[in-house]
Amino acid sequence: MSPVDALIAQANLSGEIGYVVADARTGLVLEARNPNVGLPPASVAKSITTAYGLAHLGAGHRFSTQVVATGPIKSGKIQGDLILEGGADPVLDTDGLAQLVKTLKAKGISGVTGAYKVYSDALPYVAEIDPDQPDHLGYNPAISGLNLNHNRVHFEWKRSGESYSVAMDARSDHFRPAVSMSRMKIVNRSLPVYTYKASSGVDNWTVAKGALGKGGSRWLPVRRPDLYAAEVFQVLARSQGIQLSKPQVAQKMPSGTVVASQSSVPLGDIARSMLKYSTNLTAEVIGLSASRKRGVSASSLSASAREMSTWVQSSLGAKSANFVDHSGLSDASRISAQDMVNALVSLGADGDLHRLLKEIPARGPDGKALKSAAYKVRAKTGTLNFVSALSGYIVAADGTPMVFAIFTADLKQRRAIKRANRERPQGAQGWSRRSRLLQHKLINRWATLYGT
Repeated sequence: MSPVDALIAQANLSGEIGYVVADARTGLVLEARNPNVGLPPASVAKSITTAYGLAHLGAGHRFSTQVVATGPIKSGKIQGDLILEGGADPVLDTDGLAQLVKTLKAKGISGVTGAYKVYSDALPYVAEIDPDQPDHLGYNPAISGLNLNHNRVHFEWKRSGESYSVAMDARSDHFRPAVSMSRMKIVNRSLPVYTYKASSGVDNWTVAKGALGKGGSRWLPVRRPDLYAAEVFQVLARSQGIQLSKPQVAQKMPSGTVVASQSSVPLGDIARSMLKYSTNLTAEVIGLSASRKRGVSASSLSASAREMSTWVQSSLGAKSANFVDHSGLSDASRISAQDMVNALVSLGADGDLHRLLKEIPARGPDGKALKSAAYKVRAKTGTLNFVSALSGYIVAADGTPMVFAIFTADLKQRRAIKRANRERPQGAQGWSRRSRLLQHKLINRWATLYGT
């Protein structure tokens, strides 16, 4: 048995394994196993999305959220409508909305004679990234042209005797405004833990009393991000003496004057954070925005992902890449290890993606972090139940640059999981742990064997 076969045998992984390591400058393949087998990339897809966004929007691109008035300001009131206009900012938070309100206050605005409206058609509305996920997962929210707090609401519960108090708020670093468009009811049951039902723009949740314990909190997804942001803006405005009526959804953007504007940090910084924390909402917004900039309608997530697939096939040499979203949350996307390596070689060992990727700490054969290692790795991880991936760049001790992709997946076990059990299914955690250990053993091997 060869040394690499021994590593794979020790991992004891069910399913398929595909990997490629290559010279980052020439693309010369140094070692490979099942290089052309297409497997789900999970969040490794965010590396491709980052390249797609940078190519079409530019690293300096900033997303803007605006407040527009359709009439002049007289005696502190807008003579017309006030519109909260989303510019697809994926990192807008409650603090950002508060800054918009502060600008209105500084201009002496106290109300409007017309309607208060919200406009969110800068991007198509998507109810959820992956319909196959359980309803309550905060990393599977809706998407629109107006997003807030990664389209998540904070649910907190506290026990008092035999009863509980609950709170639903749009918290950020400095604010915790309560919201009514997302509501929670405690029900005397053990399972299911959560149920969800939408009604007239309201997210109605129930939670099993038997699952609450002494207290706790978690983020839940928001399904109408436009109404969520509109309500939070209204609450913040009221606290500053600015009275707004119940928000109406604008079907088209009326002409008017921008009276307040809030811009995001540059896309390069957004992408670095997205790659580090693997935020799905951010990836989907970047991908959709890039497709729009590319000149296609991208009326759905899948249509935009197909456009990204076309781009990566023609521009980065990943001939068989086939994405269904931009975040990797769906297990239906496919890319081979060879195609992923082709893309990384095309993007360059000293390119923007390499600089934005997170540094992955080196680990020894036992899986424990090495205090000092002769090589450096910058890469993107990807994890779904019974899917684990890692892909990026290695700089060996002598400076030799390499690119690699490691994909593992047991789709048979994954498909056997019932939808209600997909948050923490039995056996998935141990399987992923063994896959990650194999990834580090392979990297150690390659850095040692090919780094001279």
